[in-house]
Amino acid sequence: MLLAASESLASQVTEEHFAKGLIYPPFSNIRKISANVAARVAATAYELGVATRLPRPADLVKFAESCMYTPNYRTYR
Repeated sequence: MLLAASESLASQVTEEHFAKGLIYPPFSNIRKISANVAARVAATAYELGVATRLPRPADLVKFAESCMYTPNYRTYR
């Protein structure tokens, strides 16, 4: 699982990022990056037969996005 997460993160660093001296994708894309890492880890879990959610979601990235916490703050004034 750790290897799958690492490979997913590394695959999201583009040549443009490397040219700017970045070794990680920009933090401004953290939700997209996180969804892709989660999907890759989930895919690995399904391949290894250790995933507990059955059946496997058709789109793991969209499923990961649907599980993300989204803060919604109420206006008090």
